[in-house]
Amino acid sequence: MTLSPNHGERRGGLRPDLVVLHYTAMASAREALERLCDPDAEVSAHYLIAEDGDVVALVPEERRAWHAGAGRWGDVRDINSRSIGIELANRGTHPFSHVQMTALERLLGEILPRWSISPERVIGHSDMTPARKKDPGPRFDWRRLAQAGLSIWPDEGVAEVEAFSPSLRAFGYDPAISLDLLLDAFRWRFRPWATGPLSPRDAGAALDLGRRFPVDRGAGAA
Repeated sequence: MTLSPNHGERRGGLRPDLVVLHYTAMASAREALERLCDPDAEVSAHYLIAEDGDVVALVPEERRAWHAGAGRWGDVRDINSRSIGIELANRGTHPFSHVQMTALERLLGEILPRWSISPERVIGHSDMTPARKKDPGPRFDWRRLAQAGLSIWPDEGVAEVEAFSPSLRAFGYDPAISLDLLLDAFRWRFRPWATGPLSPRDAGAALDLGRRFPVDRGAGAA
């Protein structure tokens, strides 16, 4: 294990019940590792996965890392204290490699049962704070993770557009997020090919998410 200088902070008795995925937005895994291990940067993560699939452990899972910042998922506002952060070496401008995704699948396959984290509690940085972040971005293959049972994917369908916002609030998105930002965050993750105004297909997918994966169902103790 390559520990970052802070080695993480105590979680204050809380257990992680979320996993947050990020891209590094940097030129290489080596550059990202230097930043994650720089105490002046005040940023850290539990794991970094390089482009070639190499997994570097930085902060022990039982400790708190500085990867999420301000944001919200369901009723959870201190995301760092309740989550495990995984950084993927990628600028956000190209697809994630097969070997990198395979390494992520293997890692999640260990983390989720270890902490009893349900697949719907694997989220992107953009899900919890779309006003600030859009990683892991529209090039990340969320459907692949869902097919492996390590995340979730909505069923196709249509619904009245008025169902869109309340459905995504039920799924976990911050009620304070504007409709425009909510649509962006939803499409970055679940419908990256979609363009234009909010559609019945957006609403249908959101409705399915809210009904099948209400955020309170998978949450741990506050």
